[in-house]
Amino acid sequence: MSPVLLWALRRLVIAPAVVLLTALLLVTLPVWVIVAAALSPVLPGRWRALRLLWVVILYLTAESLLLLVLLGLWLASGLGWRLRSPYFAGIHYELVQWVLVVVFREAKRVLALRIRTVGPAPVPHPTRPILVCCRHAGPGDSFTLMYALLHWYGREPRVVLKDSLAWDPAIDVLLNRIPAAFISTDPAQGEDFESKIARLASNLDPNDAFVIFPEGGNFTAARRDRAIARLHKLGLVKMAERAEQMTHVLAPRPGGFLAALDAAPDADVVLVAHTGLDHMLTVGDVWRELPMDKELVMRWWEVPRSEIPVERDARIEWLFGWWEEIDRWVEEHRPVELPRGRARTR
Repeated sequence: MSPVLLWALRRLVIAPAVVLLTALLLVTLPVWVIVAAALSPVLPGRWRALRLLWVVILYLTAESLLLLVLLGLWLASGLGWRLRSPYFAGIHYELVQWVLVVVFREAKRVLALRIRTVGPAPVPHPTRPILVCCRHAGPGDSFTLMYALLHWYGREPRVVLKDSLAWDPAIDVLLNRIPAAFISTDPAQGEDFESKIARLASNLDPNDAFVIFPEGGNFTAARRDRAIARLHKLGLVKMAERAEQMTHVLAPRPGGFLAALDAAPDADVVLVAHTGLDHMLTVGDVWRELPMDKELVMRWWEVPRSEIPVERDARIEWLFGWWEEIDRWVEEHRPVELPRGRARTR
C-alpha cells in the first residue's frame, strides 16, 4: 500500500472510528458496567472484569480527547502552517505530559502497581541533552519511561520507534508533529535508518532526551534466538556466545545508537532498565495479571560523555558490556509481589 493510502487510512478512517467507538462505549456504559460486575465474582482475581473495563474506558477516552485537541491545534495553527514552530511544539509536549500523568496515575491505582526508581535524581533544570538507551520490555515499561522523562526529569523526548506503532491514531498524529522517527523493520523497505536516527539526534536542546531501544523489539525467547543466530551469521562468534549468556535481554544492535552518539557529541548517556511488566505484551497478558499487586523497579545509570570510548569497535564493546550489566540487574530484581490490596504508588 502506498504511503498516501496508508496516511488516508490512519487519519481519515481509523482516527474517526476510535472517536466514534469511544462515544458509543460511553453512551452504553451502564450496560457494560452491569455485565462486568456480573462477571467479576465468577472470574479469578478481584473484580478483574471491572478493572479491565475501566482500563479500556480510560485508554479510549484519553485517546479520543487527545485526537480532538490535536485537531483543534491543527486548526489554530493555520491548518498546520505553524505546527512545527517552537510555540506549538511546547504546547504538544505539555499536552503529552498532561495525558500521561492522568492515565499513568489512574492506571497505577486500578492495576495496583507501585513504581520505585533507583539511580540519578531528577534534574529540574537540565543543562545538557541526554541519550537514553533503554531495555525494550513491553509497552507498559515504555509508557513508564516516557512518563518519567517528561514528568520527573523535565525532558522533552525525541523517540525512535517502530513504524507499526503509527497505527495508533494518537501516536501517529502526535509524533508527526514533534521530533520523532518511525523506523521500518522490513528489509524490503531499504530504509537507511541510521541516517534517519542521526538527523533526529542532531541539534539537541539542553532539555532534550533522545530515546532509543537498541534491542529493536520487545524481548521474547524467539527474538533472542534470532538475535544470536544473526550474530553467528555475521561471523561475530564471541558476541554470539556473550549473547547466549544473557537471558533477559536481546543482543543490542549498535548501529542506531552509534549514529546518535556521533550526531550528538555533547550529550551524556543514560541507560535504563526496568522489571515488573516485562511479560505484559498483549491484552491477554493484562487480563491474566489483573490486579497486578506488583512493584515495578526502574534503574537509571548516567554515564558522562568523557567515559564513553571514541572508536567504533570500543563503543560496541562498551554497549555490549552495559547490556550484560542490565541482564544481571534484571535477574537480581525480579517482580516483587505486594500484599494483596496494599499496593502503593509513587
